[in-house]
Amino acid sequence: MTDAAAPQAAAPAEDAPAPPAPAASAPLFAAQLKTLPKVSHLAALALLNAAGEEIARVENRPGQTGSLAVYNHLAQLYGALTPEAARKGLELFAEHTDHARAQPGKHPNIDRLFGLIERNETLRIKQVFAL
Repeated sequence: MTDAAAPQAAAPAEDAPAPPAPAASAPLFAAQLKTLPKVSHLAALALLNAAGEEIARVENRPGQTGSLAVYNHLAQLYGALTPEAARKGLELFAEHTDHARAQPGKHPNIDRLFGLIERNETLRIKQVFAL
């Protein structure tokens, strides 16, 4: 009777290609958006400069609701859109931040956060409630 040796796995070649990356999961922004406070009670957020003038408005409508939720969350955490709040906002916008950086003007609500950081500027946020 002879001993049959168990087959041994071949050692990987040193120049073997790396295994494929895992499949991409759901976009990070969509996942993070689900963790933010709801904004159904808001019609918009008015963004005010140091003189109290409204310089922009983020409305609760398709295409802006995600930005509205992020800006509202930042207002709750920081009290205003400060440069520090803007940095946090860029984190929350996740994959959209890289896209906005590569294509200025495509995402104005993200571009605004870049500008606040660059200019060391703060904007006040005024909630406009839905009726």
